[in-house]
Amino acid sequence: MGNHRVEQAIPWTSLLQKLKGDRVPLPAKHSVRAIALAWLGGFCAIATVALLSDTFSVALVLGSFGASCVLIFGFPDVPFSQPRNIIGGHVLSSLIGLVCLTLFGATWWSVAIAVGSAIAVMMWTRTTHPPAGSNPVIIYLLKPSWSFLLFPTASGAIVLVLVALLYNNLSRRSCYPKYW
Repeated sequence: MGNHRVEQAIPWTSLLQKLKGDRVPLPAKHSVRAIALAWLGGFCAIATVALLSDTFSVALVLGSFGASCVLIFGFPDVPFSQPRNIIGGHVLSSLIGLVCLTLFGATWWSVAIAVGSAIAVMMWTRTTHPPAGSNPVIIYLLKPSWSFLLFPTASGAIVLVLVALLYNNLSRRSCYPKYW
C-alpha cells in the first residue's frame, strides 16, 4: 500500500470567487463642483502649509498630508476626515514610529511593528486617519529626531485642520466638523 497522505482540498475555488468581488456598481460620479472644490481645498491647504514652512524656515510639510487632503476636502463628512482623527491620528502614528525606531532601530520588523501598532492605537482611541498610517514608514525612511513629532507632524496637522475649518465651512452648506 505505501505511505500516501490524504490531501485535503484547499478551498482555492472559494478564494478565487472572493477575489472576483461582490460586483456591486461603482459609486456615483462626483459633480464637477465637488471635484473643483476638493481640488481648490487641497491646493489651499498644502499651499498654506508650504508657505508657512518657507516663511518661518520650519518643517511643516509631511508626505502623508497630501493623502490627508484627499479625505479632508474630498470627503469632509466621513469620520476619517474629522479634526480629532487628523491631528490625533498623525500625532499618535508619528509618536509610535519614533518610539519603535528608538527602541528597535531601523529594521524591517520594527517598521512593521510600528505600522501595525499605529493602526491598533488609532482604532483604540477612535482617531483613525488612514494617511497617518504612513507616518511610521516616513519616519523609518528619514530617521528624524524627536522634534519630528512637533515639526512637521503636530504643527502641520493643526494647520491642515485650520484651513479645513475655514474652507469647508465657507464652501459648503453643511458644517465642518461633524464632531471634535
